[in-house]
Amino acid sequence: MTENASRPATGARRPYLIVNPHSGGGKASRFRIAQRARAFGVQVFLIDHSLPQDLATVARRAVDDGADLLGVAGGDGTQALVAEVAAESGLPFMVIPAGTRNHFAMDLGLDREDPSAALEALRDGVELRVDLGYAGERAFVNNVSFGAYAALVQDPAYREDKIGTMVRILPEFLAHHQGPELVVRTGLLTVDRPDAVLVSNNPYQIDDPAGLDRRAQLDSGLLGVLAARAETPAETAARLRSGQMHGLTRLATPDDVVIHADPPVVPVGLDGEAVTLRTPVRCRISPRTLRVWVPRHRPGIAPTGWRPPGWSVAQRAASLVGRFHGRHTA
Repeated sequence: MTENASRPATGARRPYLIVNPHSGGGKASRFRIAQRARAFGVQVFLIDHSLPQDLATVARRAVDDGADLLGVAGGDGTQALVAEVAAESGLPFMVIPAGTRNHFAMDLGLDREDPSAALEALRDGVELRVDLGYAGERAFVNNVSFGAYAALVQDPAYREDKIGTMVRILPEFLAHHQGPELVVRTGLLTVDRPDAVLVSNNPYQIDDPAGLDRRAQLDSGLLGVLAARAETPAETAARLRSGQMHGLTRLATPDDVVIHADPPVVPVGLDGEAVTLRTPVRCRISPRTLRVWVPRHRPGIAPTGWRPPGWSVAQRAASLVGRFHGRHTA
């Protein structure tokens, strides 16, 4: 990400870290995150998946008990739950990338190969102010998806193989126009019946319609919007074979983005987690509301031209979305 103005991160006396030991195939355990965090004087809460636990409540209880920094070692969905509490409490937030893909950590420039390196934020760190997205009352650090994109997240195989699931599910979904009919409104623009909608906390790079790549910054105060409607099955198949990047319309806006649907609730993917939200779903951006502590020295932005593993496959899958049908209401 483009580095915004930062200041030294100092003064946390009672840091509190929530650790998901199962996230990322047990990455937190392999890198001994809990033990290393305790060596920094951090109070650690280990998630017990055999018990029903509300992590937002756990984080709020920690704040009530005097925690002055909240952190998460886990995936993006868990990060978002606790980041929301940190933002509303005005406390700094620390990201330990112990999930599978860790998109938020990637855009913060953190070392995803060694998640324990993020603990250096407690010893030699800087504070960044970044935006936080909201879908209804739920915060998101990356994106919230509807329609075809949400269908991907609902599939049980998605967590283990995101790109493979995209290629398997997306063509059938678009060909048969499954799911509730959506209407997207933002500012003076109305998008009727898109099959796939992705609303992101800051826009993705111009050549990334699938939300698998990077955001140039996390403090623009803008929501990114990707909306598309499928073409015919034959056209869909042709795009899959050719890998054309075509048919997507994108928007970056400071305005709220409202997704309407006939059902009272719709399935969505919120930072890769399958949830349901009441309609209409109002998405908004809260500029520079999250205080994130990161190590002063970290890998940062990837080299120009870099693509994640499997990018060519993801690019072909993304090209399945077809010509956009929208209208201006003005």
